[in-house]
Amino acid sequence: MSQFINGKLVEGSTGETVDVIDPSNGTVVDTITLAGSDDVKLAVQAAREAFPAWSRATPAERSAVLTKFAALMEERAEQFAQLESRQAGKPIRLTREFDVPGTIDNIAFFAGAARNLEGKATGEYSADHTSSIRREAIGVIGSISPWNYPLQMAAWKILPAIAAGNTIVLKPAEITPLTSLLFAEVATEAGLPAGVVNVITGRGSTVGAELLRHPDVDMLSFTGSTGVGRTVLDAAATTAKRVHLELGGKAPFVVFDDADLQAAIHGAVAGSLINTGQDCTAATRAIVHRSLYEKFITGVADLYAQVKLGPTDDPTTDLGPLVSETHRDKVAEMVERARGYARVIGGGIPSSEDGDLAAGSYYRPTLVADATPDSEIFRDEVFGPVLAVTPFDTDDEAIELANDTPYGLAASAWTKDVYRALRATREIRSGCVWVNDHIPIISEMPHGGFKESGFGKDMSTYSFDEYTVVKHVMFDLTGVAAKPWHRTIFSREA
Repeated sequence: MSQFINGKLVEGSTGETVDVIDPSNGTVVDTITLAGSDDVKLAVQAAREAFPAWSRATPAERSAVLTKFAALMEERAEQFAQLESRQAGKPIRLTREFDVPGTIDNIAFFAGAARNLEGKATGEYSADHTSSIRREAIGVIGSISPWNYPLQMAAWKILPAIAAGNTIVLKPAEITPLTSLLFAEVATEAGLPAGVVNVITGRGSTVGAELLRHPDVDMLSFTGSTGVGRTVLDAAATTAKRVHLELGGKAPFVVFDDADLQAAIHGAVAGSLINTGQDCTAATRAIVHRSLYEKFITGVADLYAQVKLGPTDDPTTDLGPLVSETHRDKVAEMVERARGYARVIGGGIPSSEDGDLAAGSYYRPTLVADATPDSEIFRDEVFGPVLAVTPFDTDDEAIELANDTPYGLAASAWTKDVYRALRATREIRSGCVWVNDHIPIISEMPHGGFKESGFGKDMSTYSFDEYTVVKHVMFDLTGVAAKPWHRTIFSREA
């Protein structure tokens, strides 16, 4: 079954099918029937009809469903890990230890957070009135999630929305929809009413476009490229929908001259290769003080050479394939162009001599040294296991280089000096700045970007700001018909 609408798994109406491919070996994991315009309409209608009752459910009732949901996810963790690994080409160690546990933790967090939604305390801010603030659900949320973290990004969209009392129609990437469908199915098994979560699988050009312009969708939430994000903004403008965008990134990794070099080297390897580099927050631009520059390059290159590519079902595998051969070829082409202006260390597509690796869309870890700040490899998203490196001489130059990008999603600063760390975290324009680490995320803290990386927050209680509206309620305290302020309009007595 390829769609989850109104509490049930159903087939898409188009009759057009797409194979979900395991990028580690090219085999078919499943075949889905794509949704069409009629499916979107049914899903939005189901969400609209479910909204009144779900939005009126008490926080305790919504929390109870999410608590049971977390328990069921825990029971089925291995099923989710295996399915996520196969559809997205992720090493099983990553899905078992990061994607699935992180998702379960996120459910548990919002089970508690659902009971902590509140407005400003009631008070007399006007002499003759009492005012209070209500924080209310928006309505039907249309969400589009990406292929790089199919399960986690679906959770980031769904959980704060439904915890706050909204209903949702989620469109996952058509090449990686399987865990999103299973996620909705298990949520319903936990007691989520039919229609609260709907998942439609189809192409962005048809299903995504229909979802964006549907008049009964009250808000749009999108994670993906900056280019598509602009399309979402344009579509939202036609009906003045609220929009939440988490877009691209080109994260700076700033290594100051007093940094723990070994820590920075290990951090760069882990931060650049997470999810095979298919991560908007991945370390992609290493900005290294000239005194440490060559040692940093040597150290990262040495560790890259030790990274094990292998079958995604092997727990000892470090690096999985890219999501598709098409995407792998795009990454390879960018690296090949960089050879004309920088030192390229490592990289390459496995050949037939590498056995089973040749059947998948693998690409070896790649270091691009001496990348100039204006070069393609240093400025544009590669979305692969590629780290570009450039030197700096002064702290001012390092901060300037870190900010010399249209993106602002994540960054890291490596230093032992607390004052230098404070300056970096203050002046680097990113939604998250790590100090002496790169990548860790936690449910209690917000995730979201500045500049062309979008706006709004996922995770944490800050995400409720995206999925709720604030309403002012004012009560008259006088009981008189003719209020003193009425004299500004007319002066007759009541």
